[in-house]
Amino acid sequence: MKQNNFFYLFRVNFFTGLAIVLPGLISIGLLFWFFGTVSNFTDTLLFFLPHKLTHPVSADGREGAIYWYWSLAALAVSFILVVLTGRFARYYMGRQAIALADHLIMQVPLLNKIYSTVKQVNEAFSSNKSSFKQVVLVAFPHPNARSIGFVTGEHKSMPMQTETLISVFIPTTPNPTSGFMIMMPERDITKLDMTVAEGIKFIISLGAISPVFNAAPGSASHAALSEAQPASK
Repeated sequence: MKQNNFFYLFRVNFFTGLAIVLPGLISIGLLFWFFGTVSNFTDTLLFFLPHKLTHPVSADGREGAIYWYWSLAALAVSFILVVLTGRFARYYMGRQAIALADHLIMQVPLLNKIYSTVKQVNEAFSSNKSSFKQVVLVAFPHPNARSIGFVTGEHKSMPMQTETLISVFIPTTPNPTSGFMIMMPERDITKLDMTVAEGIKFIISLGAISPVFNAAPGSASHAALSEAQPASK
């Protein structure tokens, strides 16, 4: 009986400790993986330096991995290049050069699909460039289901319609660059009090990263909820 209790306590303590330690280990592992992956790319920026200076050489003549401080220097150089690219893009010649590079990349098969997908996701996360105006909750694909969508526009003059229609993009998961575009009356839409970035994260994470779903102030759903609450004394 004591042996059973020992194994039971051991199992409980092990899984409790694992639940505490695992998130930290995964976070550290991902950090090292990300730094290693980025370093493998940025280290090539030091091509103008002799390898004897940036890499250790063993007694048998074999070349080792790049010194960590040179890897950090390459990372700093990459940040400077990104800043300079952003500065260059503010001028007319810079915008034309970027547009030309965009055009050339889009002519390459397979690469154009990857590039366009990454670019659309990046624009969706960028608040100043996103075409998404509001995160909403709609009845889709059937009346008893609910889907997260993004308002992309309003249409006040549509044939055979007397009320304003709202165009809503409902992305697929985990790839939010494809989905469905539906048009529905504003009264059938629940506006959510969350940012576009939070909505995108919710979709990409398959619902694992769940924000608080509150109706946006001023929406019909928010007003209905306010009226349903009893008045405080």
